[in-house]
Order: sequence, then structure tokens, then C-alpha cells
Amino acid sequence: MSEPEPVETAWQGKWIAVKTQGKWEYVSRTRGSRAVVIVAIDDDDHILLVDQYRVPLGRRCLELPAGLVGDDHADDTPEQAAVRELEEETGYTASDLQNLGEYQSSPGLVTEGFTLVRLRGLTRIGEGGGVDGEDIIVHRVPLGTLPDFVATKRTEGLAVDVKLLLLLSPTLLA
Repeated sequence: MSEPEPVETAWQGKWIAVKTQGKWEYVSRTRGSRAVVIVAIDDDDHILLVDQYRVPLGRRCLELPAGLVGDDHADDTPEQAAVRELEEETGYTASDLQNLGEYQSSPGLVTEGFTLVRLRGLTRIGEGGGVDGEDIIVHRVPLGTLPDFVATKRTEGLAVDVKLLLLLSPTLLA
């Protein structure tokens, strides 16, 4: 097996870097930050979703709550970040946490992966909505009506994050 070609940085900003390695071009996060994605289900089998404006898409996007690990907290764990981000984005906290593993976002384009964390034992402690003008809208959706809810939001013009396939796949593959 031959040596891999060297990695070169074509451009770097505060949050991302565009890199090349041979014929490949890809994006990676700077500052070593990682992401956490949250599956928050309450005792009544409702899932918490958020929607917010995403500049790269030019429109709002329906998503699972998520955020960065270690962004402002150097000794952060994915579980700590999950609870913090859930509180900031949705106004809920959780008493039961389960790390569901690491996953890659789009392995042909970005180095970013995420830790998937399931949170249960939810208690509403605030309004949510995010920080620094994120303008996050919180949706508490019965799991049984999720496919119809997503279809309605898509009809309204929202983009749908691919990670929602985690919850929609049983109905899409039926």
C-alpha cells in the first residue's frame, strides 16, 4: 500500500477549513470541535424537534436538536453538551441520558461526525429558542404523527435534515 498524499489547507476561516488530499476536496471543522445530535422523547412519546434558518440553505430547516461539543467548554462530554444544547434550544432538561454512538455526517464531503444521544425524563424549565438570535422554533410532536408532521413542514417550504430519517425510516421503507 502506498503512502497517502499530503493534506493541504486551501482555505481556513474561524469555523471551517477546506482541505485537499490528492484529487479529494473536503471540509473540516477548525478548533477540534465535534457535534452532538439529540433524540429527546418525553414520557408521553413526543419527540422534540426544532426549526431554524440555515444560511447555506437559504431557508428554515426542520431538525433534531444539536450543537457543538467543546465549543465554549473545553472539558465537555457529548452527554453534557446534549443536556446544555437541549436546554438552550428547546427549554427542556433531561434526567436520563444514553450515548448511542458516533456517526459520520457526509463522509464524502466533510470530516464532521456526531455523537447521537437519547434523552428521556424530560422536564420543561424554560422557553428555549436558542442563544444569540438563533430564532429556534420548538416542536413537540407525537411520534405516531411524525411522518405527517414532516410532510406538512416540507409543504410549508422547510428543508428537512437527513438525520430525521432515523425516525422516519420505518414508514419510508414500509
